[in-house]
Amino acid sequence: MFTKIITFLKEVKLEIKKVNWPTRQETIRYTLIVIGISAAVAMFLGVLDFIFTTLLNKFVL
Repeated sequence: MFTKIITFLKEVKLEIKKVNWPTRQETIRYTLIVIGISAAVAMFLGVLDFIFTTLLNKFVL
């Protein structure tokens, strides 16, 4: 049982060494891209919500 766990952890360590980790600059750039796209989608959906709410209040309610 313990030998399997030790073997697994050794294999995990070997695989982690193979990972191509992003640099600090790449991480910052990707984070800003995700935040920017999220903000743009939120604004777009907010505008659509405002338009549909206004139309519903004007014509239906």
